[in-house]
Amino acid sequence: MKTSSLISCAALGLSLSLSATAQTTPAAWPERPVRIVVPFAPGNTLDTAVRVVAEEFRKNTGQPLLVEAKPGGSGIVAAQAVTQAAPDGYTLLLSNTSMLTINPHTFSKLPYDAEKSFKPVTNFLGSAMVMAVHASVPANNLREFIDWAKTQGNKVSYASFTAGNSSHFAGVILNQKAGLNMVHVPFNGTPPAVQNLVGGQVQAAFLPLLAVKPHLEAGRVKVLAVTSPQRSALMPAVGTFREQGYPDMEIYIWAAISAPAGTPDALVASINRELVKALRAGEVRDKWRAMDFETLPSTPDELARFVAADFKRWGEAVRISGFKASE
Repeated sequence: MKTSSLISCAALGLSLSLSATAQTTPAAWPERPVRIVVPFAPGNTLDTAVRVVAEEFRKNTGQPLLVEAKPGGSGIVAAQAVTQAAPDGYTLLLSNTSMLTINPHTFSKLPYDAEKSFKPVTNFLGSAMVMAVHASVPANNLREFIDWAKTQGNKVSYASFTAGNSSHFAGVILNQKAGLNMVHVPFNGTPPAVQNLVGGQVQAAFLPLLAVKPHLEAGRVKVLAVTSPQRSALMPAVGTFREQGYPDMEIYIWAAISAPAGTPDALVASINRELVKALRAGEVRDKWRAMDFETLPSTPDELARFVAADFKRWGEAVRISGFKASE
């Protein structure tokens, strides 16, 4: 064979090889802005936390992490939006406790499958809640509140930041364990729940500490208990529910990052790498600590195991309470 023919064959072989490599090797991620759908209204404390990570993400990748709020329906609106997105790594879901581990037990049908519609990417954030009451409530601790609420029948109401979430279910559990008849009043996000608590339209609420801390300092609300295993460093004088005789009220709220089902494993690994890098940044940890949030970077497999364990825990709690969401 002539030398020119050998060169042509070699060039053709190299071209085919490069073409095959281009088809099997995922493109660098991210090459354009990434959208993260959150199940809460703008201004929510979790929304604020995501934006802190977004700043670090942009610093690391050069691409913005765009926060898109889709509140309502116990996170169902946000979850359904992501199930309909392309599995290309450019639409992610901030999936929370209710969406993946409570909704499947409280709704008879959902427009998504909590186990099959998403791929786990990384755990993201963890936090406790506080039980706060309006300043006019004649109670300074949990026992005093329970004694007072029992005299009020169904005249006591409590707010949650959305129906079917842990802040809602905390009141269901307390009603059951303490023999109360508090009326649940759900809101689409933390800000309106806080507003109605401060305004006295509801007497109590289960909310993130950061959301009520300014109003506590101003004397507009009182905080009676925290749902964490230990007292909060930001509010060390407030006892835990466990300390006050209600260990079943030990509730840890969390949020994780998920991708649409069908997202390639190699792409999930790239997304995980960048998000975990951002979560481990000292600036993110420090800002979140001031908000009473904990960073929870993990592998996709670790997140899958975490969700499975929480799914089982909430399934048992829902079964015992008999609670079912209205649809």
